[in-house]
Amino acid sequence: MWASDRTSAVPGSVFSLMDQAMGRARAAGRAVIDLSIGSSDLHPPEVVLDALRDATRDPATYRYPMTSDTRPLRVAAAAYLHRRFGVSADPDAGVLPLIGAQEGLAHLLLAVTDPGDTLLLPDPCYPPYLGAAAVAGLNVVTVPLRAEAGFLPDLDAVPDSVRPRVLLLNYPNNPTSAVADAAFFARAAAWCRQRGTLLVHDNPYAELTFGAYRAPSALEAGLDGIVELHSLSKTHHMGGFRVGFAAGDAGALAALARVKGAVDFHPYLGIQRAATVALGLPDAVGRVGAATFEARRDALVPALRALGWDVALPQASMFAWARVPGLTDSVAFALRVAEQTGVALSPGRAFGTQGEGFVRLALVQPPEVLATAAQALASAGVSPVAVA
Repeated sequence: MWASDRTSAVPGSVFSLMDQAMGRARAAGRAVIDLSIGSSDLHPPEVVLDALRDATRDPATYRYPMTSDTRPLRVAAAAYLHRRFGVSADPDAGVLPLIGAQEGLAHLLLAVTDPGDTLLLPDPCYPPYLGAAAVAGLNVVTVPLRAEAGFLPDLDAVPDSVRPRVLLLNYPNNPTSAVADAAFFARAAAWCRQRGTLLVHDNPYAELTFGAYRAPSALEAGLDGIVELHSLSKTHHMGGFRVGFAAGDAGALAALARVKGAVDFHPYLGIQRAATVALGLPDAVGRVGAATFEARRDALVPALRALGWDVALPQASMFAWARVPGLTDSVAFALRVAEQTGVALSPGRAFGTQGEGFVRLALVQPPEVLATAAQALASAGVSPVAVA
């Protein structure tokens, strides 16, 4: 009765279905290993927690945060961008704190588009992108990500008649774990500028990279017409803190600030202080967490390949993206696997039509637990036929 059209357009969450399947597995006495959600299980740096603890004892942090209060965090974010990517962003006009990158994206789309505008969105993609587009009333046009193209979009194949207001990219990618280089972002930026399109890059996995690979920033192609979203959820393991920042085009950020000013205050001052400390830590601190996820990757991927699943070795992110031979209904497959083995996966179809035939596994358990999960899958003979 009370749901608006935009509310009705928001897709349902497959993660709630997976949660129900895990509940049924527990009720049947099975031990559950949840690899369905990419929430880091690692501990934030102790110095970051110390900053937060100290802030909770400071009465000056209890009030509503104002825009002027965010300047230390904006300065720290700008310094991080310059140190890590060589990007020079004005902390006053080119950086804006967020209550998490997911909040930032939803509000950014409201700030820079009007209902009926076109959003060019990769398929598969992180499901909340579709929800944010629905809330903004956007016309979504998808561009496929295919394994043979390294899960990179072929923008040249987009018809000239498609003039998107926004192109949304995400590399290192969720769910595919694909990576992009600086040359790709330069081409994407040129394509967007030619069409009058804002390039939005969601970049939460910038520091979760493996081996010699280091992820670039889209802002290396220039700040004009580009907004990049950063999060402290992954590298600093601060998912529950809900803090991140947007950087890039000053006009787009001014529009975002105006929308946010109508609907929220900034993050709690204590969390801002903790995030400021986190962004100022040496890069080696983030590499410790990356090495942990790399070891988990090295434990899980060979075990999945032994099942006959087609899995590329990720260079970044916290996911393995696996094609399961013969799989035609990944949602039903994932639900049955969870119920019968206790191992919870994310079905590829939850990320878009191009995700069908795949499952995503999050590297959010120690290597020995991942090995146990693979053994459970192997002992159950988890082919699409076996669990049907």
